[in-house]
Amino acid sequence: MKRSAPKISAKEAAVGYLSRRDHAKRELQQKLKQRGYSEQEVSDAVAYCQDYNWLDDARYAAMAVRNGVSKGWGMLRIKQEMKMKGVHDLCIKQALEEAEVDWFEQARAVAQRKFGDTQMDTPKEKARRLRFMQSRGFDFEQIRYALAVEDEY
Repeated sequence: MKRSAPKISAKEAAVGYLSRRDHAKRELQQKLKQRGYSEQEVSDAVAYCQDYNWLDDARYAAMAVRNGVSKGWGMLRIKQEMKMKGVHDLCIKQALEEAEVDWFEQARAVAQRKFGDTQMDTPKEKARRLRFMQSRGFDFEQIRYALAVEDEY
C-alpha cells in the first residue's frame, strides 16, 4: 500500500525528528522513507541536516555509548544497538575508544547492583547470573571478573 504524500516537507520532518533526539543517518533515512518521502527528498533532507551539523553519526555514537553505560550495558550490547541503527563501524570504534570505560569495572558494578552480596551456591544460580550478564553485553572475561568465577564454563 502506497502512502499518500506527506503534508510537510521532508526537511521539516527531519528537523522535527532531530529536535526530539539525535538520530543516526540511516535511522533518519528509514523514518523519512516510512513517512512516504521519495529517495530524492530523503537524501536532500539528510544533506540539509548534515550541512547544519544537526545530523552527526559520530556525535550520535558518543551519546549512544554514554546512554548504554548509564543503562548498565556492556560493550557488545552497545555495539549491537548502534549497528542496528546503522552507525558506521568506524564511528562505533572511535566512540567506544573515546569513552574510556573500564568494561571490567562496569561489569562488576552491574553484577553488584543486580545480585548484591548473595552467594552463587547452585549451578542453576550461576547459569542464571551468567545469562543475565551476557544479555547485558559483557564478554566472558568481564563476566568472570564481575562474578569472581574461577573455573572455566
